[in-house]
Amino acid sequence: MIKATRVLSNEMSEADTRHSKRVGIWFGIIFSLEGVLIGAASAICSATNHFDLFFPVMALIVGAHFFPLAHLFRIKTHYITGLLLCLLATITLLMVPARVTLGNHQIVAWWTVVGFGSGLILWGAGVTVWLTGSRLLNKAQNGDNQF
Repeated sequence: MIKATRVLSNEMSEADTRHSKRVGIWFGIIFSLEGVLIGAASAICSATNHFDLFFPVMALIVGAHFFPLAHLFRIKTHYITGLLLCLLATITLLMVPARVTLGNHQIVAWWTVVGFGSGLILWGAGVTVWLTGSRLLNKAQNGDNQF
């Protein structure tokens, strides 16, 4: 998609340039805060000897970071992604046992459920954003500026 956009005009108005700069700054703030919170969660879970909580807590943090990004980038599907990640983490903590035994193997069920569930949610979000971007790119290439 990046290669296909090279044929489009990259001219921006002064207002668009200012908006783009603000978006970049806020993205950096949101992304940095997410990293700090994940680092703090890791340290707290480790220090309190509850590291099994780390992946569900991290899914809550990652899910929560999608809400300001949805507003910032005006991508409504990010609200759904954030909601699904937060629900996955919450339901996992409330309904799934922390560990299960399969045969002679003990599995950290919270990590497994959150890991595979988050993967599915994020892949779905990625495909959705890609399809939306492709649709907008086709409109732009056809001269339709009504996004």
